[in-house]
Amino acid sequence: MTRLNLVLLMAVLASALYLVRTQYESRNLFVQVDKANALAHQLEIDNERLQVEKRAQATPLRVEKLAKEQLQMRTSTPAITQYVTMQAAPAAAATTPSETGTSAGGRGRQVLDNSRRIE
Repeated sequence: MTRLNLVLLMAVLASALYLVRTQYESRNLFVQVDKANALAHQLEIDNERLQVEKRAQATPLRVEKLAKEQLQMRTSTPAITQYVTMQAAPAAAATTPSETGTSAGGRGRQVLDNSRRIE
């Protein structure tokens, strides 16, 4: 009987120690989850702040100001603008697909049509 009582006492002590260890791990995991949530919240706040700063930095007025001051750029005027016209495509590109037997002629014809519109 004493031997049975000792075995049961050891089983109760083992289960008690296991319970204490499990509660300790549970508390540690809860603390880690809470820290992770706090970090996620802080990252969301930082992300929103950075998005606002990004929008503020990319305003057209600020970009133009930086282009003028730091890059010494200037706005385009008709006096400094050079217009380029497209020359007519070579005669080989103007052939029809039925003449060449391929579909590449169709694209050449498109280029020729576009060049007529530009000129």
